Amino acid sequence: MRRTDARFVLWRYAVLGFMAVPFLVSACSVPKFSNPFGSDDDGGSAVSESSLLDNAKADVGSLPAGYSAHCPQVVAWPRDRLLTVYQPDHVGDSNAIVHRGEITKMARECQLLADRVVVKYGFAGRVLMGPKGGPGTVTLGINVRVAGAQQNTLATDKMKVTTTIPPGGPAGYFSMVREIAFPVMVGTRPEDYKIFVAFDRNVAGAG
Repeated sequence: MRRTDARFVLWRYAVLGFMAVPFLVSACSVPKFSNPFGSDDDGGSAVSESSLLDNAKADVGSLPAGYSAHCPQVVAWPRDRLLTVYQPDHVGDSNAIVHRGEITKMARECQLLADRVVVKYGFAGRVLMGPKGGPGTVTLGINVRVAGAQQNTLATDKMKVTTTIPPGGPAGYFSMVREIAFPVMVGTRPEDYKIFVAFDRNVAGAG
């Protein structure tokens, strides 16, 4: 870990130690998907913005890989799931951090059709205020890519997530649920494919 990242981590946990965790629930407008490989005892979807948001706010456990049988894996590599934004001309200076975006939770469920798989995937996270940041609205871009066994790109998606860091609060939270479909080639299985989720790093001051 670089020295600047280590300093930011120590600063972040010192701030979060004084933060009360609110449990506000956002509604999910995504229609229910059938999931032939998982239980659904309560009749609701396993992937919802509200459940992902609650898990992100609770900050319980580590980043999941989004794995279950017969469904593509959802992946956010360590560098892709973090985005630190610095003041202009101060990239790498931990004292010049404006905010840091983190993807902390992921989930998905699948619908298998004759010639393709439809995945409803979701992710959630937070935006932490840095030493040079302040309360207000933060919008960050997200890029999604579906790759086959040979790392060939089969589908892409782009979106933006928005959160508000409240006055006196060190972080804001976000969650998103989307659908993406792609063909399953003969001789392959749905679990041979991966859905990569990453912050868009084409941002001024990104490091």
